[in-house]
Amino acid sequence: MNYWRTRTLKLPTEVEFMKQNNPGIVFMGTPEFAVESLKAILAAGYPVKGVITSSDKPSGRGLKLHPSPVKAFALKNNLPVLQPLKLKDPEFLEALKSLLADLQVVVAFRMLPEEVWNMPPLGTFNLHASLLPQYRGAAPINWALMNGEVKTGVTTFFLNHEIDKGSVIFAEETDIGQHETAGDVHDRLMSIGARLVVKTIDAIKNGTAGSREQHLLAISEPLKSAPKIFRNECKIKWDNDAETIYNFIRGLSPYPTAWSEMINTRGEILTVKIYFGTIIKRSHCHDCGAIESDGRSYLSVAVKNGFINIESIQLQGKKQMGIAEFLRGFPYAEECLFQ
Repeated sequence: MNYWRTRTLKLPTEVEFMKQNNPGIVFMGTPEFAVESLKAILAAGYPVKGVITSSDKPSGRGLKLHPSPVKAFALKNNLPVLQPLKLKDPEFLEALKSLLADLQVVVAFRMLPEEVWNMPPLGTFNLHASLLPQYRGAAPINWALMNGEVKTGVTTFFLNHEIDKGSVIFAEETDIGQHETAGDVHDRLMSIGARLVVKTIDAIKNGTAGSREQHLLAISEPLKSAPKIFRNECKIKWDNDAETIYNFIRGLSPYPTAWSEMINTRGEILTVKIYFGTIIKRSHCHDCGAIESDGRSYLSVAVKNGFINIESIQLQGKKQMGIAEFLRGFPYAEECLFQ
């Protein structure tokens, strides 16, 4: 007797399918900080179907258009690049959709509209250079150092309607050295963050990426924000205490850089950038901003409870230099005043 045996076929879920197949990724980012994450994604073997970055910017003496670091890296690796002016532009949205991404990864880009972050089936996650929910905003590394923090880190989180408020996937902490600048911490977080991005993709692929709403995370101190920093906010206030000024300088070094005005003996006002200094705790009777110097090897500026000994400086129109080199061309600095 012949008969057909029937059975129900179980179709693989999206997660089960991804466990067997690497998700196709669209990467979004612009500066050097983002390049390390893109490198790590490629090194891990994940297919990058496209790269979204900012438009080319004019720079240099001839104001020639230059690509973003992410675009330059993408082109060297033969990755498709899109550079939308408006993220809601219908042509861009259609081009993005045609890439058929399973997952979008964002590192140092701009705020995305829902039409973009909600497009891929596995969602869109962002790498942020702080331990969220602390230091939401555009300049988390700078603000952490300016506020004298001794720890910071990186966080991956799923995007939602609010800036830097999505559900946290992973976070990794690192110490901030007492003498580190924002540039030092930037470079370390760039590497830590790249590894965390790959860890996050692995977890999403394997269906093990749990997430926690930020308002449910245990926070032991008030939340601090990290808004964009403008040049006028980078001027040093010499009547602050030494620790505040020290953290201000290193938190803005090497970019956007703390600056001050220096009045010379002829009453001319010179603008200088200050990249690093050290604290000298010593009582004095100077006005804040007064200078002590031997004209050869050191230059110290009087502050409320001591001095800031400047070690790296740049006169407007000149290169950055150590203080001894600066004083060789400016030996009468002790007769000047910072304001």
